[in-house]
Amino acid sequence: MNETLPSSNQPPKWIRWVARIWSIPIIVFVLVFLLGTLWSELTNAPPDPYAVEDITFGDQLPPIFIAVSTLGLALAWRWEKFGGIFSLVFTAGFYITLLIQGPFPTEFRTLTPYLLGLIVLIPGILFVVSGTRSGSK
Repeated sequence: MNETLPSSNQPPKWIRWVARIWSIPIIVFVLVFLLGTLWSELTNAPPDPYAVEDITFGDQLPPIFIAVSTLGLALAWRWEKFGGIFSLVFTAGFYITLLIQGPFPTEFRTLTPYLLGLIVLIPGILFVVSGTRSGSK
């Protein structure tokens, strides 16, 4: 027999689908970016001629956190709650790293990384809500 949860415990299906549709362009963009970086390394492409100095590890952390957070969004397609929490933890690491590197910006131009982090944060929250309400892992 097919048991169903009461309608108050089931998440609305639109929460799951908004999170999934929102995560698709993020996952595709990060995959294209990672494949481009890997291709550049494999083909020994010349370095950026406009780079002024070497990039420190601290400057590399925010993109790494966003890439790993995107992995959480991909995991959330199968395990909503786990993938959503995974994504939220690494997005929090992204924000903490940005705050450690400098004070909170007041100009819109310097606020851009914080706004880009929201693009990954929102589907992570939606996946956690959907996974919690449906009782999945």
